[in-house]
Amino acid sequence: MSFIDLSAQSEKTIFDGFFAKFIHTDQITIAYVRIEEGKHLPPHSHPQEQITTVISGELEMTVGDKTQVLKEGQVGVIPSNVVHSGKALTPCYVIDVFNPVREDFKKL
Repeated sequence: MSFIDLSAQSEKTIFDGFFAKFIHTDQITIAYVRIEEGKHLPPHSHPQEQITTVISGELEMTVGDKTQVLKEGQVGVIPSNVVHSGKALTPCYVIDVFNPVREDFKKL
């Protein structure tokens, strides 16, 4: 068993205005993401499934051909290899869970 102090971790920039702290296990990556208001996550895809939980703020997400504004307590589920994007309508804090592990994020 491990215990991790997120406050001791430095934020890593994933995209312009998107800053994250990570936990990686053998099976999953969890990203604690702070997003600046007005910042866009460009359309992209990856082989990992992703679950995004909005902790605070309003995040407009497009998954495939569907767009929705997610608010505190709402969740977006992104299947593997589906193109998705986002825009922070307000400052946001989200938790992203990826399965399997995001090896690219481990290198940040």
